[in-house]
Parts: sequence; C-alpha cells; structure tokens
Amino acid sequence: MTVKVSSIGLKGLEGYLVQVEVRITPGTESMVIVGLPDASVKESRERVIATLSHFDMNITDQKVVVNLSPAEEKKNGPLFDLAIAIAALRELNVIKGVIPIETAFIGVLSLDGTIVKAEGMLPALVSAKALGLKRVYFPYDSSIPVHMLQGVECIVVQHIEEVVNHLEGQESLSLLPKLAPHSQEPLFPNPPQKDFCHVISHEQGNRALEIAAACEHNVLMSGPPGCGKSLLAETVPSILPALTNQAQLEVLSLYQLAGERKIFHQTVPFRHPHHSASSVAIIGGGSTPRPGEISLAHHGVLFLDEMAEFPKKTLDMLRQPLETGKVTISRAHSTVTYPSSFLLIGAMNPCPCGYLGSNSHYCTCTDKQIQSYRNRLSGPVYDRIDILLTLQSVNLDQKAGLQETSEKIRMRVEQARTLQYNRYKMEMSNAKVPFEILMETSPLTNEQQKMLTNVAVKQNWSNRVQIKIIRLARTISDLKGEDVISDSAIWEAMTLRRWGLHKSHAIARET
Repeated sequence: MTVKVSSIGLKGLEGYLVQVEVRITPGTESMVIVGLPDASVKESRERVIATLSHFDMNITDQKVVVNLSPAEEKKNGPLFDLAIAIAALRELNVIKGVIPIETAFIGVLSLDGTIVKAEGMLPALVSAKALGLKRVYFPYDSSIPVHMLQGVECIVVQHIEEVVNHLEGQESLSLLPKLAPHSQEPLFPNPPQKDFCHVISHEQGNRALEIAAACEHNVLMSGPPGCGKSLLAETVPSILPALTNQAQLEVLSLYQLAGERKIFHQTVPFRHPHHSASSVAIIGGGSTPRPGEISLAHHGVLFLDEMAEFPKKTLDMLRQPLETGKVTISRAHSTVTYPSSFLLIGAMNPCPCGYLGSNSHYCTCTDKQIQSYRNRLSGPVYDRIDILLTLQSVNLDQKAGLQETSEKIRMRVEQARTLQYNRYKMEMSNAKVPFEILMETSPLTNEQQKMLTNVAVKQNWSNRVQIKIIRLARTISDLKGEDVISDSAIWEAMTLRRWGLHKSHAIARET
C-alpha cells in the first residue's frame, strides 16, 4: 500500500502542491527519497527515522521509498520533513484514520520529534488557498501573522505527537502558543517617519514627489551636495498609502525568503542600498536565487543615492523590473521569478564635483567630464524615468509660514489612487496600467495630441517618454479630481520631463 500526503513546495515566491508518497516493503534496510530532492531534502532521511523511534517503530529490514511528486520540479529546503513522517506513520498504521488530500503538512523535524520553523513557510502558507488546500499543519513562528491568512484552517503544532493525536481525533492542542488576535493593527508600532512639513522651501520637489506617490512614477533628482535630495526621498514613504493585507503578506514573504526580518508590517518598504552593492545584491540571484533589493522594495520605495556611482551594468539590469514589475532569475538548475513593483527614486549630482549651476560654488569640471559622468546612465534607463527634478540649495532662514504636512498630502494621494482603481476596476495605477486601457478610458483630444507631438519633436523624446507624459498628465488630473486629461495637466507633465540631463548642453555652465 502507498500512502499519499500533501505538502507545499516553493519556486521563488510561488507555491506548488507536492504529493509525498511513502511505501514501506520488506527488504534491505534503506530509505530512499526520489523526485529531484536537494541535499537538505535528502537529509530528511535521518530526521524522519529518529522521529519514528518515538513511536517504537523499527524499520529494520524494511525498505522505505519516498517519492516527491511532481517529479520534474526540483525540491528545495527541509519543509517536507513533517509530511514524510506523517505519511510513514500512516503506512506503519500508527495513524489509522484517512488523511484528507486537502490537508497539508510543512515543517522541519528535530531528532526528538519537535517541529521547528524553516525559511519559506510564509509564502507556502499564502499559496495554500490557491492550491485548493483547506487545512495546514505547521510549527509556530512569531513572524507569521496567522490572523491575516484567510480561507485556510491554520493549525500550529510543536511536536509530531500533537499532530498524530489531532489526526486521530484527540483535540490535544490546548498547550499551543497563543496566536495573534484577529486585528488589522500592526504587530509592532509604526516607526517614526519624516514629515514634509519639515522640508524647507522645496515646493517644486514636494509637488513632483506627490505626483510620483499618487501613481508610482519614477523620479530622478539632481542637485548640489546638501540641497535636500536624500531628505525628500526618505520622506516619500510618509505620503504613501498603508499596505493592504495581501501586499503585507507578499512583502513579508519576500523578506523571509531573503533571510531578513521586517518588523513594521503596514509601512511600505524603503530600501536604500549603497552604490558599492553588487548587481546580485540589487537584482537578486546567487547559486540558490534569493530576492534582491528591488524585490525587497516591492510595494515600496527603492532609493538609489548617488545613482551615477552605481555600475552601469547594474543600472541597465533595472530595465526589465521597471517595465514589467517583476524580475526573472535564471540559473542552470532553476529559474525563479520575484515581484519587484516599486517606486524608483534616484539622486545624483549634476557633475562630478557636484556644483554645476550652483550659486555659491564654482564648477571645476570640463565638458568632457560632465558628459562622461552623465553617460553613466544609459538612454534606456532615462526613458524609464517619469520625472526629472532639478533642485537648488536653500538657506535655513527661507522657511516661511507652516509647511503642508504629510498627512494632508497622503489624503490627496489616496483619493487619486481610489479614482484610478475605480476607473480600471482593479488595483492598478496609471503608471502600471496597459497603455491601451489608459487611452480607452482617458483619450487625448486631437489638439492635445498635436501639442504633445510638436514638443516631443523639439525635445527628441522617444515614444516611451511620450507615453510616460500622458500617464503623468492623467495622474495630475486625478489629483485635481478631473474626469478627463486637461491641457494644463499635459503642460505640467511636459515640464517635469524637460530637464534633459543626458545632454551635455542642456544645463549651461557658469563661467
């Protein structure tokens, strides 16, 4: 007789159903695991044999064959320990009842039968409902918000004897740790955030970043050292809407796969990698592919300070994620895809010395040095930037009156996003929605199209840049509560793209 028990495997962030089949027959003592297991799965053999001894089960002179189906998928990680042990106990008639196929088991076994947590449990649990599972047994992990997992009965266990007793109808789970209450409140208090009311005399920057936050438009800021680029970027999370339950689960799953801990569940991620970070750290990868900074910034902000100092190869790797909202990492033994839909904010100096156009310092860079510095960002990368923002240094005594708070700006951002979601009948922003749908719901007039074409010819804008201007104009109109794209919105959108940083003669040097 062969016993089948369900478990969950992971391919990147996506979970798939694994059927654990166990058959025990007389023969030479051995335990074989087939189905493309990696080293950590093969090591389950010793852990499972040690666990069976707790039930006085001796498999001497017996051959145990474990098949992990589907056979063509490579199995990674030790999450199948519990499922293998349960299937073996059912085959040995320790468990007498039928184990429903809609019940899954995930967890790692210790030699004393204790069930411990492992990497990847949260994304596996998130996938359970979509896989048609109704109940999942798994070990306790304080970082997993069990109250947010809906549609699946979650049973937390600490020892394999508890699982056996529960399957046999003995409700002996009263000693389990208490689960988090059913609440939408974060498990930890939100961190203190910077507020736009503390930003001095950067009205143009505040306006540009409000537009960016309302629709996830990418921004590149240029200005001399100390003008406030980093401050503005670090303040953006304070005007972004709180994460939904599904978004929180996706973000927490990515952090768990990367081996990092995210404490503040409802706040959007803010990633700020140093320019010396490798392309693998930024994009993701490794011998066993893991999420990189662009995936850890999913549903949040990726801030690249001193963007021109990043390797050009690394910046060019951002093209696909910026366009599709996901990154595919291919290796010889596996190919995984991670979500990476983020708001990119870049900051750089206008020239190598940083003082081109400054009112207080003289620029010592030659035209060739300036051109070489700006060419570190390729044309395709510039094309994927929606807003080009030039900043100037300000004095502390320029503060006049009360500045607008982040709370007020966030309210307008949330209203604009609500308009977009209602228009497209899904949670899709103007920056991400397919262009055909955007034009179907918000067509330009003939005069507006002609105006945009004339300016695009003079500015040498590509078709991608023109599409981004239309998306920007739609967002500006949403912030104003307008049903159609207005002429003023198109003019403002074109103004946000008239920087032309990649051309050496776009900004005149002081002499």
